[in-house]
Amino acid sequence: MLYFFNKLLLLAVYGVALGSYAMPLPLSADVIYWVRIVAVVLLAAHLLEVVFCFRKVALHKGPLFDSVLLTMLFGFLHWKPMADAARNTR
Repeated sequence: MLYFFNKLLLLAVYGVALGSYAMPLPLSADVIYWVRIVAVVLLAAHLLEVVFCFRKVALHKGPLFDSVLLTMLFGFLHWKPMADAARNTR
């Protein structure tokens, strides 16, 4: 359940960052600036996660592209449950 709420929080950050480019939001310019910075930093960190944790990212039962995309969005919230499940089945 914790993973679910954290994923929703990440989607909210990305949504506000993207929405701020599409329409004026009822937030101050400073808040929008920092939300955009946080979104870019998160995406960069998750890109590094894809590179350094690729073996765990590849555990996804679907297409590899989907797993890479989900890791770019959610980071360890995507691949950690799969890695834990794979470790417990051994």
